[in-house]
Amino acid sequence: MNRVKTASAGRLPDLSSARLLVVGDVMLDRYWFGDVSRISPEAPVPVVKVEKSEERPGGAANVARNAAALGAQVTLLSVVGDDEAGVALGRLMEQERVRSSLHLDAAISTTVKLRVIGRQQQLLRIDFETAPSHEVLRAKLAEFEKLLPECDVVILSDYGKGGLAHITEMIGLARAAGKKVLVDPKGDDYTKYAGATVITPNRAELREVVGRWRDDDDLAARAGKLRTELGLDALLVTRSEEGMSLFLEQGSFREPARALEVYDVSGAGDTVIATLAVMLAAGSDWKESVHVANLAGGIVVGKLGTAVVSREEIIAALA
Repeated sequence: MNRVKTASAGRLPDLSSARLLVVGDVMLDRYWFGDVSRISPEAPVPVVKVEKSEERPGGAANVARNAAALGAQVTLLSVVGDDEAGVALGRLMEQERVRSSLHLDAAISTTVKLRVIGRQQQLLRIDFETAPSHEVLRAKLAEFEKLLPECDVVILSDYGKGGLAHITEMIGLARAAGKKVLVDPKGDDYTKYAGATVITPNRAELREVVGRWRDDDDLAARAGKLRTELGLDALLVTRSEEGMSLFLEQGSFREPARALEVYDVSGAGDTVIATLAVMLAAGSDWKESVHVANLAGGIVVGKLGTAVVSREEIIAALA
């Protein structure tokens, strides 16, 4: 594998013309922060006195806000429940300058992940989720087709919550329209992602599909075989402390990890795929796009919870 050439200091293309359509499972990330000073007399668990709370967009909504933070024009298409959490997500996306089309499904509750944080450590996470109904998903597919002409790149963010039941059809429609399609995959069946431009599994996710590899050469062989079988242009594997590896038909290259303290990896994959998509939509090549996405991922893991990386932070990192 060859190392990527470092980007010119402080240089980042104009990303304001990049148009993205983000589709997938959205959720509301809630955080309860408090002080822990004693153990409960009822059970051997800490008692958290909640002092403040925060709400942030999660899942595909976090992908969309990351792309918007870089200056891109972003549309988010998803399904939420007819409830307070769904309203909150819509409000948050408006604040993030994301155009959102959140289809209401009265039969479900909006997915919520509640995290309890004590002394800057996550003590507990509680999930509330329900799969959306078939009728709402069909309506979303119809709108997806109508929105395609308005975008350059499509991101399909699969969190396994049921919002991408028609992902194979979406990939086919987008590719037929000449759009690049980036997929953040979930589960061990990748056949549904066939025909996409690139998929972006992390190291653990890829192992579920291709098995354990012995070394980089073995990884390249397994990744290359999977890329060919699925008809992908590329396969990007995020490898934590080992950086990222991109596999193309003409070869592969690796981006080393940035040496910094990891605070929280939640949402890092969202930042990576959002940055990669924005760079590709702006006309950058694979190497430059992966380089900047790697920098963005390295920055966001130094922040608590689902967070974004600004254009200014990336320019500073390039410098």
